[in-house]
Amino acid sequence: MLTRRSGLAFLPALALPLLARPALAAPRIGAAAPDFTATDSNGRTVSLAALRGKVVVLEWTNDGCPFVAKWYRAGAMQQLQRDATARGAVWLSVISSAPGEQGYADGTRANDLTRSRNAAPTHVLLDPTGTLGHLYGAETTPHVFVITPTGTLAYMGGADSIASTRVEDLTRAEPYAREAITAVLDNRPVARTVTRPYGCTVKYAS
Repeated sequence: MLTRRSGLAFLPALALPLLARPALAAPRIGAAAPDFTATDSNGRTVSLAALRGKVVVLEWTNDGCPFVAKWYRAGAMQQLQRDATARGAVWLSVISSAPGEQGYADGTRANDLTRSRNAAPTHVLLDPTGTLGHLYGAETTPHVFVITPTGTLAYMGGADSIASTRVEDLTRAEPYAREAITAVLDNRPVARTVTRPYGCTVKYAS
């Protein structure tokens, strides 16, 4: 069951389809990742189809969320971005907050955030309508999805194993996302393909 407290969400181990949108099938591990075309913070078009042959990481983010802030205050998300992209992965940070909601950003603000946080995504995708978020069933920030070079979904879930806002927990947690990204880059099976995402609920339009 999805529980909500003060805008925070804790999901069970298996990802759930969005009940409000029954026409959208939930993404499945080992199946083709849902295709999309989106606009980044610089106005460029980014499509999953054009990224075939690359490992692709999708990271749902919200700069106002304390769970996201933990990762960026510590520099941990930035390091993960740099480690992945240094090995040829494409890192797509996705902002699905609607206008007027916590974490909403236009292109200028998104680029300012990237600079101020010293972040290193390949692109920041702007999704104010929530189309991309609903396509993937993204429910929390952070929420991570890893796609293989052949376009199949290899991982979806939490960035790590400890659902807290404490920076000190980063070194104690099991690094789910890092393990999954490394495995896909190494062309190895991902040991844990689905884990529980935690964080603030994605601030979709009502």
